[in-house]
Amino acid sequence: MSPAPRAVVVLAALALSALILPIGVVVLLALALVGAVIVDARAARRAPTVTRQAPEVLSRGISAPFGITATPAAGGTVVTRQPVPANVRIEPDSITALRRGRHVLPPVASRSTGPLKLARWDHAATGEAEVRVFPDLHTARRLALAVARGRFRDQGNVARGPLGLGTEFELIRDYVPDDDVRQVNWRATARMGRPMSNQYRLEQDRDLILLIDAGRLSTAPLAEATILDAELDAASALAFVADELGDRTGAVAFDDDVRVALTPQRKGGQVVVRALFDLEAAPVDSDFELAFRRAEANKRALVVVLCDLLEEAAARPLVRAVPVLTRRHHVVVASPSDPALEAIANQEGEDRLARPRATVARDVLAGRARAAAQVRAAGARVIEAPPDRLPATLVATYLRAKSRAIL
Repeated sequence: MSPAPRAVVVLAALALSALILPIGVVVLLALALVGAVIVDARAARRAPTVTRQAPEVLSRGISAPFGITATPAAGGTVVTRQPVPANVRIEPDSITALRRGRHVLPPVASRSTGPLKLARWDHAATGEAEVRVFPDLHTARRLALAVARGRFRDQGNVARGPLGLGTEFELIRDYVPDDDVRQVNWRATARMGRPMSNQYRLEQDRDLILLIDAGRLSTAPLAEATILDAELDAASALAFVADELGDRTGAVAFDDDVRVALTPQRKGGQVVVRALFDLEAAPVDSDFELAFRRAEANKRALVVVLCDLLEEAAARPLVRAVPVLTRRHHVVVASPSDPALEAIANQEGEDRLARPRATVARDVLAGRARAAAQVRAAGARVIEAPPDRLPATLVATYLRAKSRAIL
């Protein structure tokens, strides 16, 4: 309990009134003030009814509604405060998680002020609440829906019902401006009197295996997240698209040991996301060969290795292990690039530190390029893209592999 500002102001006024009023009157008024504060404190002591409206599940980086309602138990007013855990941003009406995993919202603190506004009482109004934060499922679902509707685009290239090998005719529909000219069905166009296009369906029953590096290189920060967060955003998008196309999805998460191993299964995207959403990177060197041998025994598949291509020395274990997979599988090594690092490398200015920073950044980027070249020489395809573009870029690579019957 503590006196409210109004009580302090009244007490100060009584102290000043002692200069003009008899001391006995001032004492009586002071005693009356003390009694009023006690009565007000008893009213404020009763805990208010506080309700927190917070989601139990969030997608990383996507805002969700959040609110706190409070009703005083005996009149007066209530002020609430929600302590904010690390890697979570709370606005007056929304909550956004910046990192995946399990986050705990501390109890809401409330301060009740009595009806007379003379006394206040602090309460812990609610218990703790766990929020499970998944990868960026908003982007994953959007990409899967675009593929399902034949409207997927990546960097201006249309991947609508790919027209290479490995596709099956599905139906004839109205032409839309994004259609490839090879899709136009000229006979149907002449018969209907308006442009018509063929829509193709990708062959199903293929395997997609996601290998997630959760070693020390994946602990590196990347904007407000980490390398591992970007890896799992991209893995979620691939898994959801594979579900939409009827393919089987499996995953292996590893550091110096295999942490999670999921055999490919139909509609396995949800299983992969649930199993990996709270995966945390460990400060140990990753054993690529161990993980690759775990995945190698599966039938021919598209294997996507999500890791950080930092420089040649760090990539050496990956380069040595790639042939384990390329003997049977089509291997893609995907790494999120750092837009901030590229911005520093291209920075020009009068700041005396700008040139040294740019030089160091260029050296880092050159090291990444050499590491990527070594991985390509070992037989894998290398994909590098900023975190916000990596999911769409990998989905385009996946669709292209299916259309060309690589799987």
